[in-house]
Amino acid sequence: MQVGRTRDRLPLTDPIDKQATDAEIAAYTVGELKAHDAPIQLADYDSAWPTLFLSEAQRIREALGDRIVQLEHVGSTSVAGLAAKPQIDILLVVIDSSDESAYLAALERHGYFLRIREPDWFQHRLLKGPDTNVNLHVFSTGCAEIDRMLAFRDWLRTNEDDRVLYDKTKRDLASRKWMYVQNYADAKTEAVESILARALGMSAKP
Repeated sequence: MQVGRTRDRLPLTDPIDKQATDAEIAAYTVGELKAHDAPIQLADYDSAWPTLFLSEAQRIREALGDRIVQLEHVGSTSVAGLAAKPQIDILLVVIDSSDESAYLAALERHGYFLRIREPDWFQHRLLKGPDTNVNLHVFSTGCAEIDRMLAFRDWLRTNEDDRVLYDKTKRDLASRKWMYVQNYADAKTEAVESILARALGMSAKP
């Protein structure tokens, strides 16, 4: 992810009016915390993004082999036609994301480095890539956030109205100045929750 709070998770657990404080962001950031203090730069959809994911996925598979439970392209770059920050979000599911000894050193040998550690939020870990702008999100098997991320992605891939709505929301918010990128992500909460409710409601129908 970008400078500052580098995760771009679905902001489902924070109220729309709650922006993460500097202290909260610093608490889970690994390494130096840098402010963004600018608008968010979005890019129109790029057909090269899925290819970049495949390249990174191969590198991750080489690093971890059968320790990978699931590996998915997620986030806005995984949805054709959607504007996005030009960085590839990847979902990596392992048996236990809190057990860093099982995967972190292997990923580090392939150039990844830990940027976010969140014990209180599904034991989420986020790593950055060695060259391509990558956000590698690590969760444990059975984590509820996995289903939400995939449902949100799959719904936007197939529902044009909500894809247009989300695109407009992102562009409107991105034009503002944000101290940290996570503040921008938090501001999308209302739109994300609304879209996700429709996505989960449809998936629950027989």
